[in-house]
Amino acid sequence: MTLKELAGLLTLNVIQPQGNFDVVVTGGYTSDLLSDVMGNAKERNVWITCQTHENIAAVAKLKNLAAIILVNGRKPDEAALKKAREEKVVILGTPESEFAISGVLYNHFKK
Repeated sequence: MTLKELAGLLTLNVIQPQGNFDVVVTGGYTSDLLSDVMGNAKERNVWITCQTHENIAAVAKLKNLAAIILVNGRKPDEAALKKAREEKVVILGTPESEFAISGVLYNHFKK
């Protein structure tokens, strides 16, 4: 499934669109600890988090993640948006919780 298809499936809002929506998503990783994501997320996963500071873009770029999904209606701060644009890291958003988005994603990928 491409990132574009995933965004449609989960009804995600595009917050920062500069990046590759044609990338094939390999799964997802849910965590609010940057060190946990750096140690355990897999390439082309989407990262589900409530973190909104600029370091999220750096971690997503480092791990070659497909996108960041911000939950609970959170918005990235200006520094995060700037860094994401520079690094071409897509940021998506949802009013849903980490639990809800993770569940839908898990059920889709376990098939």
